[in-house]
Amino acid sequence: MKERRLRTREKKEEGGIKRNVILLGGTSLLTDLSSEMMHPLLPMFISALGGGGVAIGLIGGLGDGIANILKVFAGFWADRRGRRKPFIFSGYLLSSICKLLLAFSIIWQHILILRPMERTGKGLRTAPRDAIIAESSIKWRGRSFGLHRAMDTIGAVGGSSLAFFLFYLAGWGFKSIFLLAGSVGFLALIPLFWVRERKRRPRDLSLRISLKGTSAPLRWFIFAATLFSLSNFSYMFFLLKVREVLSDPRLSIALPILFYVWFNVIYSILSFPLGAVSDRVGRLPVIISGYGLFGIICLGFIWSRSLTSFILLFALYGFIFAATEGQERALVSDMSLGEVRATVLGAFHTSIGLAALPASLIAGFLWQYFRPEFTFVFGAVMGGTSSLFLLFLGFKYDYSSAGEIQRNRP
Repeated sequence: MKERRLRTREKKEEGGIKRNVILLGGTSLLTDLSSEMMHPLLPMFISALGGGGVAIGLIGGLGDGIANILKVFAGFWADRRGRRKPFIFSGYLLSSICKLLLAFSIIWQHILILRPMERTGKGLRTAPRDAIIAESSIKWRGRSFGLHRAMDTIGAVGGSSLAFFLFYLAGWGFKSIFLLAGSVGFLALIPLFWVRERKRRPRDLSLRISLKGTSAPLRWFIFAATLFSLSNFSYMFFLLKVREVLSDPRLSIALPILFYVWFNVIYSILSFPLGAVSDRVGRLPVIISGYGLFGIICLGFIWSRSLTSFILLFALYGFIFAATEGQERALVSDMSLGEVRATVLGAFHTSIGLAALPASLIAGFLWQYFRPEFTFVFGAVMGGTSSLFLLFLGFKYDYSSAGEIQRNRP
């Protein structure tokens, strides 16, 4: 009888993966198709409007930082109300509106306002969305988060490829591309109408932005992830590095877009397989490999001058995101209780978000006032340190059992 109930539960879970994860993945795919038409052009657009390294670091760090800080509030409100879809829908809607407005920027300070507002939408939707994904796939969370990240990144590949075609081959300008990108963003709202969430009663929760009550291994892992976030400065600096070694003005914008496409191709291809690997061997080894590799590629960017070396480095950059983005969320989901999972995921995102702003500001300051190479030295040191710290945690705590402990919890 117990085995029959277990089989019934697994069938329902498989249905959840086919429905919710794919629908939410479709929304992310369309959103990233929109966003990534803009992202590879954004550092060059900021430069064209008069912004330097500090401006790029401020815009990149402030946007990501605000988004991540808001995730704990969105996660808490979703848990308290017992409903998650309204936060997901409003988050995607806000982002789409701000993308349209970015096309009308005439000074870089406009982007400084609109980019964080666009990322605010990401802050509203991410923790509630991740909670629905976690609940739709109790047994195979690594695969489900990996599949979601893969679909997300397929959109990124399509968007950045379209940006290259429109800018370099069709001769479109920044603003025309941004207008099209903003319009596409509204299509991402359509799959959300079919997403189903489990009915929950409103809960009388009080917001505490802390991890009190969670396990010591989970708290230490979030600290390690935050340490890594301090090293993981904005992607814009990697694209600027490519631009720095090119002399042709038009090619210096087009080639960074192509490398951004290549990065997303690798990210998309590897997200689901690495999720499956983490389901088998554990999340921690996969995440440690990503942290350590980030330090290595930062060293590579210091001396890289050839297109061949950039091809390799951006491929490794894609591996890093595939090994860390989905698997960090899966591990936090494994180790948090169902009734407050969105809150814990929000606290996790807030912790790493607090490090995002100083990371990009430090990178921009080093880039503008010292040398670009110092930016990558900073990333290499911090990436290597976070990898070694997480390796130490792996010896101290048994993270491999976390998924088994939480698997039977809602």
